[in-house]
Amino acid sequence: MMSFAPLSMVGPEFIVPKQPLEIIVLKYPGRNLVITDTNHTILLKVKPHDTTFHHQLELLDADGNPIAMLREKKLSMHSTWNVFKGESKKDSDMIFSTKSEHLIQFKLNVSVTLANTRSNGSCDMRIKGKWAKGSITIYMGDSSTAIAQMHKPQKVKSVKDKFTVTIQPNMDYAGVVALFAIVDAMEHPDEAKNNSALEAAGATAKVLNAIGSLGNA
Repeated sequence: MMSFAPLSMVGPEFIVPKQPLEIIVLKYPGRNLVITDTNHTILLKVKPHDTTFHHQLELLDADGNPIAMLREKKLSMHSTWNVFKGESKKDSDMIFSTKSEHLIQFKLNVSVTLANTRSNGSCDMRIKGKWAKGSITIYMGDSSTAIAQMHKPQKVKSVKDKFTVTIQPNMDYAGVVALFAIVDAMEHPDEAKNNSALEAAGATAKVLNAIGSLGNA
């Protein structure tokens, strides 16, 4: 089993202890993710957040409390995402950022840079693989040391996708979940458009209902 110093991304409370942690990632329609342990206890959730003008995702704990905000950088040539503490969007609260290495990617290659490090141009982590094949691996920097690995998808009627992910000790499992959520968003951009259309339809319905209630007053 590989060994490296504890790597806290979202928070030290999410650091995996002595043995590798296996989690289950369930993907529901609209970029909604539910993460459980092998006993089906919910650990984390990911859901879209205010996607009308920006592609944003919110990482929540099991009780629905916000842990981190995942926000796509607009007009970015390299599909850049920034991750912030809690519900913040301030640069001072940025935890890490991700960036696609190539404008057109036939196979995933994303660099991850922690906000509190000085990597001198090299990345702190790298993500390679493909969501559809369930073959995504997160590596330490540009090394061959795998710190988290997604396994092949399983077919489940009630969800769109189901994966298991093995995370090595000393790794922040909430940070890993945030990275997988970003990868999902990168590989399925049309889902954000669908979410925006649904939100717009919902907003229109609220306005029409409000007008109708005025007429009945």
